[in-house]
Amino acid sequence: MTAIFVNLLVSVMAAATPLLLAAVGELVAERVGVLNLGVEGMMLVGAIAGFATAHVTGNLPLALAAAIAAGMLLSSVFAVLTLTLRANQTATGLALTIFGRGFSALVGAGYVGIAAPTLPHLHISGLSDLPVIGPALFGYDPLVYLALASLGAVAWFLARTHAGLIMRAVGDQHDAAHVLGYKVIRIRYLAVAFGGGMAGIAGAYMSLAYTPLWAQDMIAGRGWVALALVTFSAWRPFWLLIGAWLFGGIMYLSLYVQGLGVPVPSALLSALPYIGTVVVLVLISRDRRRIRLHRPAMLGRAFNPTS
Repeated sequence: MTAIFVNLLVSVMAAATPLLLAAVGELVAERVGVLNLGVEGMMLVGAIAGFATAHVTGNLPLALAAAIAAGMLLSSVFAVLTLTLRANQTATGLALTIFGRGFSALVGAGYVGIAAPTLPHLHISGLSDLPVIGPALFGYDPLVYLALASLGAVAWFLARTHAGLIMRAVGDQHDAAHVLGYKVIRIRYLAVAFGGGMAGIAGAYMSLAYTPLWAQDMIAGRGWVALALVTFSAWRPFWLLIGAWLFGGIMYLSLYVQGLGVPVPSALLSALPYIGTVVVLVLISRDRRRIRLHRPAMLGRAFNPTS
């Protein structure tokens, strides 16, 4: 029973990590009032950039850096279109996802079925070998710990620092922040770039750790789940973590049940995480007061400094 619990915990943590990484980045972008629906596309581009770099160079840190750079580059295109040229954020984000799917499929066509180095699991002498606690806490790859650390750092930054207060002010009242002398567009550029970098490294986790290979559309809707997680959490980091674990558990459960050979249609099991996403969004949409209290007031609204 103990071994089953440990395996379950390890599997849920692994399934939740790409969701958490991407959702943390999107949380920061939305806190400054930018809605980027291109998370799925940025994750796909990050996945192929990381995998291709790892295959060519064999250097995993360089591969992760390439994934971050790819995500940031794609998010910068979104930022230019929406923040400088003031294009519609929803339409631009959807276009970004479509572009990311097509571009990653084109670049990745030559990498299907090819092996690449994978992220190693940490082994801390004296800790990783402890019964139960060792594999449950000290046996993951570095990106699992990075996801948790980034969530804690973002939560502290937004709640406890002057810069975090400025970011929240930009998301709540960008006109007032501009009057006070804060560079609203610059702050939003930085937040969008951070979100892109986190989405890129989330994609790299998929291709270098979770399923260490490249396959077209391998993100399989996780970018949309990450977007839903931000809404589910009502833009609060602690609930973001709970949501990531919840949806990670649902994803693992669907795979586990298929492995047991339970006579349930495989298509239905594969759809469970996304059905759960829709159900949760419907439930929380009924609690309008909860959303209204925490949702950035300027989310998705263009800012014109000359008006």
